[in-house]
Amino acid sequence: MTSFVGLLFLILFFVQFFFKLEWQWLKELQQEEMYKRWSGLFLALFITFQWALTFSRVIVKFRKHSMYMAGLHKWAGALSPIFFYMHSMGMGYGYLALLSYIFLANALLGYINLDVIKNNSELLFKGWMILHVAFSLIITILMFFHITMVFYYK
Repeated sequence: MTSFVGLLFLILFFVQFFFKLEWQWLKELQQEEMYKRWSGLFLALFITFQWALTFSRVIVKFRKHSMYMAGLHKWAGALSPIFFYMHSMGMGYGYLALLSYIFLANALLGYINLDVIKNNSELLFKGWMILHVAFSLIITILMFFHITMVFYYK
């Protein structure tokens, strides 16, 4: 179910992006400095929260919560195109475009997870996991770079 919801939101994001369908009130809001900061903080907290699944699997005393965290992780990932859209209707330029593309590609990768493709191949699982985690690391690094640039140049 999370994959279907996520794909729907991702498709809707790209439809609005390619056909330049915009909510004027949101576009104006996204130009305001305080809105950019608060929506950016929300997006940064969302990205940080997504790492909780990794910690619940890696830290022994939190392993008992990993199944619960996996469900939260998937539902939060399904909503990620909405979170992204609320912060920015566009993709940006330069490193912001890279951040946007990798963010949305990683969301898509999350929707096409092993529960969806029903393949028990260990090689496929490891390749999928390495790519998903690598994208997540790149997103996190670019997020911190973006935050630094935003506040350095203000």
